[in-house]
Amino acid sequence: MNMHAAPPAPYDPHYDPLVSDGPGRNRQYAPTYWIATAGTPPESDGPVTAGTATDVAIVGSGYTGLACAIFLAREFGIKATVLEANGVAWGCSTRNGGQGQNASGRLTRSQWIKRWGLDVARRMHAEVTEGFETFEELVRSSPIDCEAQRGGHLYIAHRQRNLDKIAAESKVLNDVFGYASRVLSREELRRDFVDEAEAVGAVHEPLGTGVHPAKLAFGYLKMARDLGARVHTASPVLEIERRDGAFVLRTPGGMVKADAVGIATGAYTSLGLTSLLAGRCMPILSNSLVTRPLTQAELDATGFKTREVITDTRTLRFYYRLLPDNRLQIGSRSAITGADASHDRHLQLLIDGLHRKFPPLQGIAIDYSWWGWVDVSHDMMPRIFRPDPAQKLVYALGYGGNGVSYSAQAGRRMAQMLAGQRFENQDLPIFTSALPTHPFSPFRRIGQRMLYHWYHLRDEAR
Repeated sequence: MNMHAAPPAPYDPHYDPLVSDGPGRNRQYAPTYWIATAGTPPESDGPVTAGTATDVAIVGSGYTGLACAIFLAREFGIKATVLEANGVAWGCSTRNGGQGQNASGRLTRSQWIKRWGLDVARRMHAEVTEGFETFEELVRSSPIDCEAQRGGHLYIAHRQRNLDKIAAESKVLNDVFGYASRVLSREELRRDFVDEAEAVGAVHEPLGTGVHPAKLAFGYLKMARDLGARVHTASPVLEIERRDGAFVLRTPGGMVKADAVGIATGAYTSLGLTSLLAGRCMPILSNSLVTRPLTQAELDATGFKTREVITDTRTLRFYYRLLPDNRLQIGSRSAITGADASHDRHLQLLIDGLHRKFPPLQGIAIDYSWWGWVDVSHDMMPRIFRPDPAQKLVYALGYGGNGVSYSAQAGRRMAQMLAGQRFENQDLPIFTSALPTHPFSPFRRIGQRMLYHWYHLRDEAR
């Protein structure tokens, strides 16, 4: 049962993974629409209160960590111990836009071909598509309805040059990968999907599922615990040591000894957790808002005929969709630092984007607004990697904002690695190479400011 040692600590809106000691202990959730509407979370096992031992310890109780626990139990009979600093799925997994896409990382299929060659790119596509199927299987088997909205993904071009680019990519998807995407004219988009004022056209991809992120995470939690996993909240891992052939994870309530360790902490990875991850991910803030429910007149005026997940073609992209209760959710990139995250201009950027895309919604009430950190790898691709073949420590990080669906497969792959099982396509680069470092990582936020300025100028140029 839940056995929190004390009431939750206040939510810290200025938490910043590059300067904070860690994500805290037993902090309240960010004030997201998802947490407000998910209902009471299923029970956890409360904080660690004494020394304990386990076969596998998993650090982080988001989608990846919980999926790993599920697959360890299902496929190998291993009952893992999941350690969470705050409440279950406190980080990325309850702050995202709920967009499950047939993707992982930020690179296109054409960029895969250029980087790795055609054979590897085709096998990467097969891996990611299998990952989408893994995600859908967990969604279907979850004991908690996560309000799945299926039908595909709309990639909306906000400039003609962007439509030309994604139309070329659509041809690659169709001809090289057999993935049946199709180009939509502006008129087809308005007629069949949505009247988005900025749109000059779009590409429709067949795989895409929107979910209620917190309900999905809470479903994973219940599945994992029903299979015998322990999920300890309010138990931040302060340090991971190697001692006498085993791992020792130090928490405020006691040491956890484990034969194997999985790290699934996303952008909320503590600086001192392990030197293996130093400088290997760039935490990026993303803002999100949810409006009041749209009236029928507003639905008619905006032409919404779809509830599919939608993104636009900006580098600093907007992601949005119509929710089951007719609210509109929209998100995009935000502040550079946690200290600046609460400034009104970041919310205003979203509101301005909402108004440009849907002029009939000028002045609509915003009922929820929040932000969260996204783990972006320096080469824009995730890794599920075992740094030392002699030690059973695996991390899964670097989704770049495309982790809602692929995190299920990443958790499964991490479980297989921790259990010592080989799997098809294990020689793919995302499994055989570490997250890359960057020579200028100590100064990356200076570069981020310059890049954001350049991206904005490029995105908005006519």
